[in-house]
Parts: sequence; structure tokens; C-alpha cells
Amino acid sequence: MNTARSGNVLLVEDNQDLAETVGDFLEARGFRVDFAADGLLAMHLAVTQPFDAIVLDIMLPGIDGLEVCRRLRKEAQLATPIIMLTARDQLDDKLKGFDVGADDYLVKPFAMPELVARIESLIRRGRGIASTYNVGDLSMDLDTLEVRRGGVEIKLSRTLFDILRVLMRESPKVVSREIIEQELWGDDPPDSDPLRSHLYNLRRAVDRPFDVALIETLAGRGYRIRTDQASED
Repeated sequence: MNTARSGNVLLVEDNQDLAETVGDFLEARGFRVDFAADGLLAMHLAVTQPFDAIVLDIMLPGIDGLEVCRRLRKEAQLATPIIMLTARDQLDDKLKGFDVGADDYLVKPFAMPELVARIESLIRRGRGIASTYNVGDLSMDLDTLEVRRGGVEIKLSRTLFDILRVLMRESPKVVSREIIEQELWGDDPPDSDPLRSHLYNLRRAVDRPFDVALIETLAGRGYRIRTDQASED
């Protein structure tokens, strides 16, 4: 299946610590990240290099993010999806961002997985990739984060959603523990073994209320979402 992962992202942020933290998180999840600490460099990179998404802070030295976005849209005619970042949460600031051409808006402080989800959503739209996964009677909407089985909505935490997303994306292939852990925690997995309990809780939500279990464990190999085509091996 196609995925929005492995896209090129331009991160425009003048706070070096935050830029490094966000950049490391994105790179651990498969993105290639380039950086700009001011508006002039951001505009130069955005028009001279191909990016799948731009993460743009509003508060920048010199030319602020709103002006950068306006120039990229109006003068450069750049269509690359742009997510605005700001510490301000007033409605006027959000409207200004959308007025100058931003596609999305995220207020600091934000959860890293939410930023990843929004980047992926914008990249999917830009590439024309379907925003839903369907395996049997199980469906997942990657934009609304809704999961349904047999038409019944299933409420999942973000971690459980991410595990299920990987399994559905790869179905009917077997997914190893290592791949799931990489998707969840990058190169810095927790010292304990939380994946076991997460999978237990995922099965409780996705399989237990229904007659047929979809999540299958293959000893020594990993996990998969069963389909009618999945062989008994």
C-alpha cells in the first residue's frame, strides 16, 4: 500500500532546541527533514528544492511566517502544503494563517504524534493517496482518525490507532515487532515491553466484541490482520 511516510519536509523554526527535537522525531518516523531558522532561507529552500510539506513557525526573525506563506503562495505560486506553528491561539491568528494560504494550523505546545498525523494527511492529499484503509469489515480513516468494524465505531488511543494503522497498511503481510516499535518510538524504544500490553488492549477493542478475530500472532515472526486471502502458516 502507498503511504505518506518518507516525504521531504521543510521545518522552519528559529528555536534551535525545538527544531532539533521536532526534526529528530520526524526523521525517526521516516521523513527527510531540512531546516531553516529564518524567513529568507525558508523561501529560498522552498522554491529551489522539492518538499512534500512545510512546517512553518509564525514567529520568525525578520520576515515572519505569515509573510513567508503569503509570498510563497502569491509570488512563487508554490502549492506545497503548509502547516503553521504558533504559540498564539487566538482565532484572528488562525484566520490570518488561512488567509495567506496555510493548509493547517497547530498551536504550541503540541503533541509530536499529532504533528506527524497532520503532515501525513497533507502529503496524502497532495499525492492523491487514499485516506482510508479497509480490511474485511474493518475500516480506518486516516484524516478523521475514525476506526469502524461492521459499521460500529471503535474508540482507540493514539498508540493503539498507530499499531492498527501499521497492521492494516501492510495487511495481509506479517509485521515484525521491530517494525511496529520503530513506527511507534523510532530509534528510542522504551526500556520495558509495553507493546505486549498495547496489543492485548488492541485485541480487546477490535476483536473481542466480534465473532471473528482479525489480529493474528505468528510465533517468532510478528503480527498481521487476517484477510480471506491470508494462508494458514
